[in-house]
Amino acid sequence: MAATPATGPTVLEDHLARLAAALLPLRAAERLLARWGGELADRLAAGGRLLVAGNGGSAAEAQHLTAELVGKLHHDRQPLSAIALHAETSALTAIGNDYGYDEIFARQVRAHGRPDDLLLLLSTSGTSTNLLTAAHAAHHTGLRTWAFTGPTPNPLADLCHDTLAVDSPDSQVVQELHLVAVHVLCEYVEQALPAALAARAPAGDVRAGVEVVLGDPDPEVQAR
Repeated sequence: MAATPATGPTVLEDHLARLAAALLPLRAAERLLARWGGELADRLAAGGRLLVAGNGGSAAEAQHLTAELVGKLHHDRQPLSAIALHAETSALTAIGNDYGYDEIFARQVRAHGRPDDLLLLLSTSGTSTNLLTAAHAAHHTGLRTWAFTGPTPNPLADLCHDTLAVDSPDSQVVQELHLVAVHVLCEYVEQALPAALAARAPAGDVRAGVEVVLGDPDPEVQAR
């Protein structure tokens, strides 16, 4: 008689159990995400930008974030400046070829980053050398740095000003909860954005630039 196979959790049940175990502790990140959302809204409203980078699945998560900011999460609003450094394939491959793979993000940070900008780095391990090099470049350029990582301590978390760490040994679970954090961060940005824009609005109707006055054979150009 054939032996009855042992029963146990299915692949899906096992995955969901690992996800649930890490999901509840993520509630502790609420205040951090709210603070990040307010700070990011202020910086973007002031003309700053968000630079993001990651490898593999974390690159996809980072690019998802920039899509939500340049596009929209829920309601129509002005586009917000967010750049995924790993999506610049020609620059990425040229830098990797000429300077080495460890420099692919750092050189772009030095090129695009300004003191009012933010750099967000995503890594399940927190040990990727190209992200650590980018964090060092951000510090030298004057950018504030944030990280999404897996369990701490890890080198990337140590290098960044703030870190959201998902306490799970499973990289799939870490990436899935990073996506949750991305959506919550964007929610907080959109909540804080109207007040951030209002604080930056000029008093009165101010016009700047060059105006061409039409109707004259020799159009008059007036600088205002």
